[in-house]
Amino acid sequence: MNPRPHALWLTASPALKKFDQRLLRELSRYTSICRWEYFQSADEPCCLETPVRLLHDCVSADDRPIHLLGHGLSGIIGLIYARRFPQRVRSLTLLSVNAVPTVNWHAHYYALRQLLPCSRDIVIAQMARLLFGPRSYDITRALVSVLKEDLDAGLALHSLVSQSEVLTGAVESPLLVCYGRQDGVLSYPVHARWQPYLKPYDMLWQCAEGHHFFHFDYPKQVAQAITHYWRRLPAPPTNGLALARSFYDSQRKS
Repeated sequence: MNPRPHALWLTASPALKKFDQRLLRELSRYTSICRWEYFQSADEPCCLETPVRLLHDCVSADDRPIHLLGHGLSGIIGLIYARRFPQRVRSLTLLSVNAVPTVNWHAHYYALRQLLPCSRDIVIAQMARLLFGPRSYDITRALVSVLKEDLDAGLALHSLVSQSEVLTGAVESPLLVCYGRQDGVLSYPVHARWQPYLKPYDMLWQCAEGHHFFHFDYPKQVAQAITHYWRRLPAPPTNGLALARSFYDSQRKS
């Protein structure tokens, strides 16, 4: 990670990170932003505790609270981290993350596998249309390949036989939730599900024409919404680091 970045983009799905590049390029025009990546090895259990711990090792190396951003499962990792170490997080930006975090595209895929008498490839092709909207035959084939890779090799909350749980609720850090109005996976209305957990400086932003990966199709609009939110935040407390250290010490002793 470069010295003292202003923002940190979280990536826990290496197969999907190509869809983040356009947005990161736009955000880099406004601020210093770095990417944090987690790679799930074939021998490791699918557990969120490991990436959360490794993320803390990274974030705690800097004295300043940092803006965390993540899409989908990567955003869920940021959500868990912000709940545990709120003084380390200047703000949290979630893209395509439901207020019920485990309602993600993996859960939708496995539900379809159990309901539809179709091959795996047909179900994944249906998921590609829900996630990206109508595309050409060749692009859909490429998307199916990427989604297969993520299902087979990436970190996952769900499988055909079990589903993980992540608690619903708020975070202490300032929160920006971004979502696509045309998303065929998140339970709509997304804003109604998040509304009970929003604080005075929190914000919901909708990409009217966007699907699940709306930041790939509309990177400029998303970058403008994020940086506008950052600019309207109040100044962070001067004792943030002391509070963070105190909180972390209490966690280690408990």
